[in-house]
Amino acid sequence: MRESIPHWQDILSQGFSSAAQLLEFLGLSSTEGSVQAEKEFKTRVPRGFAARMERGNRQDPLLLQVLATHDELDFSPDFVPDPLEEASANPVEGLIHKYPGRVLLTLTGVCAVHCRYCFRRYFPYQDNNPGRAGWQLAIDYIKRDSTIYEVILSGGDPLLANDTLVAHLFEQLDAISHVRTLRIHTRIPIVLPERIQPELLTLLKQSRFQTVVVLHSNHPNELSDDVAMACSALKQAGCHLLNQSVLLRGINDRSDVLVALSERLLVCGVLPYYLHLLDKVQGAQHFDVTLDEALTLFSALQQRLPGYLVPRLAREEPGKQHKTLLSGLNLASVKTSSNLYKA
Repeated sequence: MRESIPHWQDILSQGFSSAAQLLEFLGLSSTEGSVQAEKEFKTRVPRGFAARMERGNRQDPLLLQVLATHDELDFSPDFVPDPLEEASANPVEGLIHKYPGRVLLTLTGVCAVHCRYCFRRYFPYQDNNPGRAGWQLAIDYIKRDSTIYEVILSGGDPLLANDTLVAHLFEQLDAISHVRTLRIHTRIPIVLPERIQPELLTLLKQSRFQTVVVLHSNHPNELSDDVAMACSALKQAGCHLLNQSVLLRGINDRSDVLVALSERLLVCGVLPYYLHLLDKVQGAQHFDVTLDEALTLFSALQQRLPGYLVPRLAREEPGKQHKTLLSGLNLASVKTSSNLYKA
């Protein structure tokens, strides 16, 4: 019965907050984790997500995404705290404006899961958390610029904001006639599907916006039946569902894994959207997949999947007003383009 299920915030609070706890749960040695790496970026993993991991398997693809390891402490000059230079596109507190016609609101600095490759692991959320009253500056910024037609809710994870704040922002944005599309970037339906509750679904359903929910799943093992149910509920609330993945060494850098991911996403009612090359954030260098390898993988996906299940291979580059699509390239052309090849 529904009344016996703990509230999603209670479920979130019961998650793992250290690598040692998570490893013990999986029957693995605590020495597999790194306390020093956790000092740089804390561990946070919901129990439901951990339950999809294989016990005793140090190489489990879900575990590798969230386990703090000594590899994070290796220094690489190409990997920096702000790989996308978002600080230069942060005109008012809580708002990032990089692309024409679109702005992003960092609704919260909190995530349900701490992915070790997160490109915002060093983002100054303490300077971008205006509180309910402070969001008026961001709203006024959007009002003044009539070219802004889409507002993206991000974070952290925007669906960890409470329904009261979400309702307040929806109401404020609803009054801005030139805003037509609301996009929500979230990993919550994947890692904490219990959050997709009737109150939130009602807010989404009653909204006048074209609402696009961009999920973030990297591996088919993440897509449990509970996740499929959450996706179905979002679709019934009128949301368009897309997925973006990050290409990660040792996790999803094989064509069979990516094919299975696209096929499982379709079962869940979600279309693949982007397959991102890793943003070069400090601490994530061991996840990096070379451009040559990525293009080879993409070619394999094209051969094995129908076009609508092939995500666009892309990289985000600082200062550009759009993502760089790599899927139309071939290895020879890439190697003759020194700027792209070195980027």
